[in-house]
Amino acid sequence: MPEAPGPAPAALPARGTLLGFDFGLARIGVAVGELETRRASALLTLHGEASAPRFAAIAKLLDEWKPVGLVVGMPAHLDGTPHEMTARCRRFANQLHGRFGLPVLECDERLSSAAADAALAEAGTHDWRARKEVLDAVAAQIILQHFLDTHGHAKP
Repeated sequence: MPEAPGPAPAALPARGTLLGFDFGLARIGVAVGELETRRASALLTLHGEASAPRFAAIAKLLDEWKPVGLVVGMPAHLDGTPHEMTARCRRFANQLHGRFGLPVLECDERLSSAAADAALAEAGTHDWRARKEVLDAVAAQIILQHFLDTHGHAKP
């Protein structure tokens, strides 16, 4: 999958934690991953549209996890052209960098929500309401895992 322009992954250390984000207008899915193990896990979903509470919650996550970088999913149409949400996601990525001073990398997120929904259904979560509660966090996990699979550092 083509990657949107952003800081070079080489700017990341060989070890450390990354937080991944699946940005949405009403919800932001968050995942955590490790550069050394190259594994991502769903963490939580932030709810609400107001910026101040969202960034306060993200600041708490950064204080708790102490990441060396952040990964933001960038939506695109299947043909690679920008999606209606691409500019908003890039703005969110720029805000993260501006507020927290960490490297923010972009990762193609095409079909991540569909893959998350399918994975949850396959895992036995058949009730849509139950899947919706964790869907964005699992989508963030898929985005971050894709980043780690394609840009993660090789083990020494």
